[in-house]
Amino acid sequence: MRKIIREYRLGDMQAYYISTEDQRQVELLLIPAGEKIDISKMGNNGFDSMVQLKLVGDIYNDTYAMGNTMRNSETVRRLKYVEQVVQKSGNKTDISTYLSDSRGYEIIHHLLYKKGTPYLKVYCEFKNQSEEAAVLEMFESFSLSGISSALFSGSEERMRLHRIRSVWSAEGRIESIPLEDLQLETAWDPHAVRCEKFGQVGSMPVNKFFPFAALEDMENHIFWGVQIACPASWQIEAYRKEESLALSGGLADRDFGHWYKEIPKGGEFSTPKAIISVCKGDSVDILSHRLTAYALEGLENAPLIEKELPIIFNEYCTTWGNPSAENIGEILNAIKDKGFSYFVIDCGWYKEKNIPWDESMGDYNVSGELFPEGLGKTAADIRRAGMVPGIWIEIETAGRASEAYHMEEHLIKKDGKVLTSYARRFWDMRDPWVQDYLEKKVIRLLKMYDFGYMKIDYNETIGIGCDGAESLGEGLRQNMECSKRFIEQIKKQVNGIVLENCASGGHRLEPGLMSQMSMASFSDAHECIEIPIIAANLHRVIHPAQSQIWAVIRKGDSIQRIVYSLCSTFLGRMCLSGDVTELSQDQWNMIEKGMGFYKKIVPVIRKGCTYRFGSDIKSYRHPEGWQGIVRIGEQGKILAVLHTFRGMVPNEIEITIPEYSQDKTYSILEVYAEDSRCIRVEGGSIIYYPSEELEAVTVLIQCRTHFSMQ
Repeated sequence: MRKIIREYRLGDMQAYYISTEDQRQVELLLIPAGEKIDISKMGNNGFDSMVQLKLVGDIYNDTYAMGNTMRNSETVRRLKYVEQVVQKSGNKTDISTYLSDSRGYEIIHHLLYKKGTPYLKVYCEFKNQSEEAAVLEMFESFSLSGISSALFSGSEERMRLHRIRSVWSAEGRIESIPLEDLQLETAWDPHAVRCEKFGQVGSMPVNKFFPFAALEDMENHIFWGVQIACPASWQIEAYRKEESLALSGGLADRDFGHWYKEIPKGGEFSTPKAIISVCKGDSVDILSHRLTAYALEGLENAPLIEKELPIIFNEYCTTWGNPSAENIGEILNAIKDKGFSYFVIDCGWYKEKNIPWDESMGDYNVSGELFPEGLGKTAADIRRAGMVPGIWIEIETAGRASEAYHMEEHLIKKDGKVLTSYARRFWDMRDPWVQDYLEKKVIRLLKMYDFGYMKIDYNETIGIGCDGAESLGEGLRQNMECSKRFIEQIKKQVNGIVLENCASGGHRLEPGLMSQMSMASFSDAHECIEIPIIAANLHRVIHPAQSQIWAVIRKGDSIQRIVYSLCSTFLGRMCLSGDVTELSQDQWNMIEKGMGFYKKIVPVIRKGCTYRFGSDIKSYRHPEGWQGIVRIGEQGKILAVLHTFRGMVPNEIEITIPEYSQDKTYSILEVYAEDSRCIRVEGGSIIYYPSEELEAVTVLIQCRTHFSMQ
């Protein structure tokens, strides 16, 4: 039999700690506050611990688990509840649950809550108090169990899993799968393990999937979800043995990510953090809004200049990896006084003659040919033009044309050989020599030339891992943790630096790295018509205030195309590039109008909730139909961004404004479009009259609520 040992109201969420009569293991049940539970409905289900780990030598779980999942191992079954300690500091609460194993292992499960936030943070600690070393081969950050079974009986055709796929230049495609399609329904005799384990392996944590998952009860409109803050290999498991569902995840284990770690006598180890939430709603986007709110913690500590989400100019799609003092000077003459705050010198400033930029990174000696008076002169020119100078550096790799590429004693190895991709090798970030080298090459350069912005790129993955630790996966984890520590050194030594997270666009959009930086390159789909689709996708996994979206303007662009491109940037942070030295006055007029519009919608981008409408788009490269993104902000401000794609364009598109009620009236404050007459607001609807393919309009709306007198 189960019993509730503790329960906590955490904002609009309720956390129940449930144990057995003899208080051995502990389950964590998370539900929306106000929902009633009946733990007697869980009575016939196997107990599922909120701590999931496995030690080498453990007996595995029941039938058919080996090779499938390491959950509910012998160590988990040995755990016994000891105590729970609640620590409060200001508006923060840490609920620490202590569990022990008679062999001398202590596990501490931390549930962290900050008052007013719609999410919780979870991580676990392992302390080896035994007389000999212990080897972990699985240790997950979180585990939620009892999903739905404590609330409602029966689960047939009611539950589905949401996960978010990602590939280069087509990031963020959601996949919503009924549990029956994943064969996660129970068998006639529920003795066999069912588990859907997924994740990614390597140093690009968003390479195939985002570290995100949600379970939805479609009948009762309840969502449970998680994001994992992990820069290396990770996994998520949707697990079922009997009626009750569990969702767990964290570091990729030995089976999935080639990870195991020895914890010496007296040693300890902590998992990465997981961000979790539960809510009622009609869309997974409501849950995503709650999870991505975690980013606001980091943004609170961002440099002051970031408060207004300034506009960026990046010269990459102007010079294509060939920046120089001369062409940057021409660009500055074209864009000064236009309203840009940052000017980023992208890749190539270091390259030697006739050597591509992506083969020569690593030495980072300023090119005397490209910058004959030095990089400092150009950085000063940028400041005189009224912008903060920024610089691109791919910190962790070395290109095959560089001297760094041949410094093999300081490069990552696998099986004793230098790990080499097609054109890159990787610094061993654990090596003190490497840390010192990068301090001289990176931090000293930022200080010397007074750069206030840095674009940190990363264009290849290490794969399963590297030598230098107990396992390849642990080598990878250590290396990526040292990379994160170097980023913290940059922030510590370069006061007020603004950092951009880039990895071939969107391969590192995980919560941990995002919390270290102000923003991220959302994708490498620089000039593609699918930009608004990808930009909208990313609202589910990163906060739009951190999503840097590019509008690349070409001299041959029509006004319609310029509007299409700039409207895409209204879904996040605006960044411009392209043929800015060759644009007509009419083109500039439309761009500047868009920049002015963007500055007015910044408050909605910073704080709001996103709703999406439109066609079920299958092909991103050749999209058909339309898309409408509505973001409800504070103080009655509403932003609507609409794009048409290929195919049959409807004569009229009508969107019911989310959260509409009869006591609300709406008025248009401003429209950004080629023809502002194409859109209107009537009652609780936005009505758009598109005229052709690849067209866009954005409207800022004011909502007013009228209270009737009783």
